Amino acid sequence: MSKQELVLLDGNTGTCCPELTAAPLSEEKATNLAKAFKALGDPVRLRLLSMIASEEGGEVCVCNLTPAFDLSQPTISHHLKLLREAGLIAGERRGTWVYYRLIPETTDRLAALLARPAPDSPTI
Repeated sequence: MSKQELVLLDGNTGTCCPELTAAPLSEEKATNLAKAFKALGDPVRLRLLSMIASEEGGEVCVCNLTPAFDLSQPTISHHLKLLREAGLIAGERRGTWVYYRLIPETTDRLAALLARPAPDSPTI
């Protein structure tokens, strides 16, 4: 598996990629976006992302994430690594522990991709 990070913006214009319904995705964009969706396709990773995103203060220590699962610490670290590689979270080492925070631009981008445009307002 490639260790490329998710590309959030169109490098040519600096604007977000078109919505799913606006134009067909290029092969490159589909490949990059699929990494993030694949990372979210696992219940443990989805729960981890939710725990990180909902934490008061915007970040959480890995020491607070691990006890919530009936999994080993290396397994949790592996799931966090996949979320990091997908561009969904960022981590910062502070002493012994790593603190994780959500990268909202990525989740916003994924949500925008799947959002359908609002129907035209009826004219009176």
